[in-house]
Amino acid sequence: MSSTAIENTPATTPAAPAPAPTGERADLLAALAKHRHFLRFTTRDLTDEQAGRRTTPSELCVGGLIKHVAAMERVWADFILEGPSAMPDFTALTEADQAVWAGQFRMLPGETLEGILADYAAVARRTDELVAALPDLDAAHPLPAAPWFTDTHWSARRVLLHIIAETSQHAGHADIIREALDGAKSMG
Repeated sequence: MSSTAIENTPATTPAAPAPAPTGERADLLAALAKHRHFLRFTTRDLTDEQAGRRTTPSELCVGGLIKHVAAMERVWADFILEGPSAMPDFTALTEADQAVWAGQFRMLPGETLEGILADYAAVARRTDELVAALPDLDAAHPLPAAPWFTDTHWSARRVLLHIIAETSQHAGHADIIREALDGAKSMG
């Protein structure tokens, strides 16, 4: 064997890909994939300028909604892994925190729809891999203090249901914004 062949031989055997989720996990991921699709579908054929345009009295735009959904999915996936330390302290948000929060709902200078969609795809892959690898969907963490949390703990399953609900809700918002922008609709 030549030295070149030895140098090109991997030191370890690559890990086998994780088996595809089945049962409840497959159902949760399929529901999430469907709502992600509808959210992304609202961006078809849009320019960066159109994706950043407000078409209602709110601050929302299609690109900003996708940024927000990606950011929230990222935080909730971190919560599944790390618990409440992954979440901001909602009871003590500074003006700077509030400015960052508001920026999630708009496309900022220099941001592109392509970049926002790529980030969302990376977040989605990470969440899907996490769901497939979780040892127990019942594993729970205490929720951080916030006026909108009435429960004290959420399991990984409850977090995933929340991500699905938030994605679905914001896909509907994006559909309204898109229809007001140029008449295009996700359905109908």
